[in-house]
Amino acid sequence: MLTTPTTTFSPLPTARPFWGRAAVTGGAGFVGSHLCERLLHSGIDVDCVDDLTWGSVANIAHLTGRPGFRFVACDIARPESREALTGPYDVVLHFAGPASPADGRGRALETLDACGAGTRNALAVADRDGARFLLGSCCQVYGDPAVHPQREDHWGDVDPVGPHSAYDESKRFAEALTTAHVSARGTDAGIVRVFNTYGPRMPADGRQAVPTFIRQALAGEPVTIEGDGRQTRSLCYVDDTVDGILRVAASRSVRPVNIGGEEETTVEEIARRVIALTGSDSRPTFVDRDPGDPARRRPDTTLARELFGWVPKVTWEEGLKRTIAAFADPAPGGVACRGGPL
Repeated sequence: MLTTPTTTFSPLPTARPFWGRAAVTGGAGFVGSHLCERLLHSGIDVDCVDDLTWGSVANIAHLTGRPGFRFVACDIARPESREALTGPYDVVLHFAGPASPADGRGRALETLDACGAGTRNALAVADRDGARFLLGSCCQVYGDPAVHPQREDHWGDVDPVGPHSAYDESKRFAEALTTAHVSARGTDAGIVRVFNTYGPRMPADGRQAVPTFIRQALAGEPVTIEGDGRQTRSLCYVDDTVDGILRVAASRSVRPVNIGGEEETTVEEIARRVIALTGSDSRPTFVDRDPGDPARRRPDTTLARELFGWVPKVTWEEGLKRTIAAFADPAPGGVACRGGPL
């Protein structure tokens, strides 16, 4: 039987003076909740900011009531969020919004707000407190890239009116806004481009490939693969992703930095690995491919490795086992659907 392992945490990067208090927007989301947990474990007070459009109370249930943790129920895109975030903060991590274009389907305006007005308000809070600001950007800024693997100096190939335009262009705008703040106001800000990440607390009702494959395999349903399955991805387990994010946050870097897995494989192979690890009788089934789905995706992580000493540590097999265990037997903070009353 698969069992959910106890999380172990590596020491927080110490390139910065000690952080006393942090704000994490989108803190009840998948990556955001892991950031909140890691910061709390390191003795840092955390304001978890979320309106539960994409987040879930279940993701932070195990943190509620812990000393130093506060849930701030507000939409970071609204002007009043600046007053709700009382601070003062030493670091503001902006991860509000959908985790992927698939999760943003049907909510294009909310996606644009989270990355537009939301980024502006989060930057204003950081400016007010003289805090370090880190933008949680995404590999989608590269679109369907002409350069492989994707380097930070690649400008990308994005359709501004395509099916993923709200998500892709909102991330690009958020990067431009952050860069403008650095130039015009001297804001202490950085950008991290997160590539495909997986792990416990991914939405069970979402549209991303890994949780969809796991949910279908555990239920004995056909595992649906878009297109011919030959499009590639390189996944990174969430603990490694969070470690990379915090290394960038603790640095003085202002340039975008890729954080993501280094092993590239096809979507079909990911599906087959999930089926094998769950011991399921499910069979792969091929369906129409999302027209905005990139053909290849893998980051060049040279900067993260050379500047911050970051490399992923959790293997595919181990990471998938942990994720499957969380889906099969969800404990508090393990895996959840979206929203829910507080």
